[in-house]
Amino acid sequence: MKIIVPMAGMGKRMRPHTHTTAKPLLPIAGKPIVQRLVEDLAAVAGEPVEEVAFVVHPSFGVKVEQGLVAIAEKIGAKGSIHYQEVALGTAHAILCAESALSGRIIVAFADTLFRAQLKLDKDCDGVIWVNKVDDPRPFGVVKLDGDGIITEFVEKPQEFVSDLAIIGIYYFADGERLRKEMQYLIDNDIKEKGEYQLTNAMENMKRKGARFKAGAVDVWMDCGNKNAMVDTNTKVLGFLKDEKGLVSAKLKSTHSVVIPPCFIGDGVELVNSVVGPNVSIEAGTVIAGSVVRDSIVRGGVRVLDAVIANSMIGERAQVTGKAMDLSLSDDSTLGSP
Repeated sequence: MKIIVPMAGMGKRMRPHTHTTAKPLLPIAGKPIVQRLVEDLAAVAGEPVEEVAFVVHPSFGVKVEQGLVAIAEKIGAKGSIHYQEVALGTAHAILCAESALSGRIIVAFADTLFRAQLKLDKDCDGVIWVNKVDDPRPFGVVKLDGDGIITEFVEKPQEFVSDLAIIGIYYFADGERLRKEMQYLIDNDIKEKGEYQLTNAMENMKRKGARFKAGAVDVWMDCGNKNAMVDTNTKVLGFLKDEKGLVSAKLKSTHSVVIPPCFIGDGVELVNSVVGPNVSIEAGTVIAGSVVRDSIVRGGVRVLDAVIANSMIGERAQVTGKAMDLSLSDDSTLGSP
């Protein structure tokens, strides 16, 4: 089994945080999004994962690439790096990892997390995981027959076709077959909405006899913008609340209260503060005279005499005074010290 993770997007909806950190490397409950995704997929794959192929933008740099390879190695797999310089659609992104497109593969786009017992049905050619949504227009969707077999793929329908949205996780029994169909789109310049779409490749496969089933997830968690990230952090902390080690033994707490669930990294210092629930704080942050809830606070931050909720605060930022709902980038200063 191989896992392919397209993650070359520049994360514009997550700015200012993605000015300094690639979106899939932003943390949820103390771990990068992409690490949680890969670990979750490996846990439900049902067989050893031999390779994790990451499709990145060249601008991410060597340090990011080394971190991604380390994520793959933690699950006992080889990590490989592939480049997509220009965003030309989902099919193009996957095809950038051409050397990994053989045998059984899972494709997972790195802006979503899930909770489910994924079942890789070996009696069909693929499984596409879906979730019912209120507004399907921003998503690719599927139509099903009475046996749960997909009868049609439609990319971002503006008129109602189905409310079963594709969440960005796919299983294919034959990676080489998928590769040929995606290459056909590019060779013949077949685009939809200006891009080479994976749904078009799958539709072509279906017309040639491929059978795809729809899989369901228990919880689908988006990481597309600040509010979605904070909400996903809350949900993941809820799932992990009974695990040991969420709060570091190296926490320095003086006259402070931690209301679970929270993740607190090494060397965090709390003074006369209330933290939680649903807060993630990375290593080396100092919070004094403050209340922080429902937020993600990166490493090396200083929060003084503030009330903060529903916020993301970037690395080494400084926040002083009053109640706020923030999305503050790395190295920012807000308020007078």
